[in-house]
Amino acid sequence: MLCSLSQRGKRPSVELADIFRLQGDAYVQTNTLTPEQYKVMNAIKNCRTSVLGGHVEQCDQCHAIHCAYNSCRNRHCPKCESFKAAQWLGARQAELLPIRYFHVVFTLPHELNNLVLYNKKILYNLLFESAWKTLNTLGRDPKRLHGEMGMLSILHTWGQNLSQHNHVHCIVPGGALRSTGKWSASKNYLFPEKVLSKLFRGIFITQLRHLYQQEALKLPDKFTETLFKKDFDALLNQLMQKDWVVYAKPPFTDSQSLLNYLGRYTHKIAISNHRILEVDEKSVTFQWRDYADDNKVKIMQLAPDEFMRRFLSHVVPTGFMRIRSFGFLANACKANKIAIIKKQLGDTSEKPKEKKDVKTLMLELTGKDITLCPICKIGQLKRAGEIPSKWGKTIVDTS
Repeated sequence: MLCSLSQRGKRPSVELADIFRLQGDAYVQTNTLTPEQYKVMNAIKNCRTSVLGGHVEQCDQCHAIHCAYNSCRNRHCPKCESFKAAQWLGARQAELLPIRYFHVVFTLPHELNNLVLYNKKILYNLLFESAWKTLNTLGRDPKRLHGEMGMLSILHTWGQNLSQHNHVHCIVPGGALRSTGKWSASKNYLFPEKVLSKLFRGIFITQLRHLYQQEALKLPDKFTETLFKKDFDALLNQLMQKDWVVYAKPPFTDSQSLLNYLGRYTHKIAISNHRILEVDEKSVTFQWRDYADDNKVKIMQLAPDEFMRRFLSHVVPTGFMRIRSFGFLANACKANKIAIIKKQLGDTSEKPKEKKDVKTLMLELTGKDITLCPICKIGQLKRAGEIPSKWGKTIVDTS
């Protein structure tokens, strides 16, 4: 049976998977990969191919036959990010408050990049915790909001050129829930950036120094110029003298703006397929935005080994949560506390959590009906049979 892959949306001419298929085996032979990195590479190579199996679809009008192959569902895969984002956003709609939301970005200095690579889990956790402690400390200040704040945070570890750029994007409701149960609203701004920066720096360095003293950190075998074991205290002292980057963006004024932003950032990966322009045996060419040069879009060319090294350096440890919520948005208490806040704000609207099917979600996300026959543009595709994976079983595809 001949099958043609349906063109459901504009497919990039070159994909991340092509790079791994072309150069991945050679890269594995000459480099040491973690189990997570090896798994990610193979998942992306096999995503939506016959290797993972799938199902056969037939149009109920023109009777054309199509093959729909299963997705890998790996969170680092550029083909799988959109559907997961849509699912996640749908669950967040019921939690939105009729207030302004602030966007705060906490960034680690690049001097710590090498140390972070050797201690991903522990230092990513510390980054989350330090960002939350910074905001919560200021929020509980009697001279400020004097209550418990909420925070939704998203870890990103990359810059546009795939280099290390460890930071968390934090979505912060503009107010705090006081111990009396009253809502304390913020004004036109959240907190001064300089205050946020100094407090964040102090909290992170204090805890990092403690981790080092407890011998909880793994130090690189090959140190950077500043990261010698005997000079660790000197490095931290140096970082205490440096201005850390904490950026508070203008607030979102409506829930749709917030949802649009979250849709772009929550399940974002280091590079999308649409940014990759050309791939051959000698180089990978891709677009990147240079924020230091007036946000200009530029072209970068890397050797395949260097491109893969940079991409795989952003693979997070197995089971690590890149999206976290804190304060009155924490999973354990948000239903009750959000209800209390809404009542005080006079928000009586009910936003039930809808569990939408794949067709509905993709229609909302892309504007295209994935069940519409791409040949006749009239009929609906109906499942006609299963395609087993190369392991002899059908893999259930939830994306």
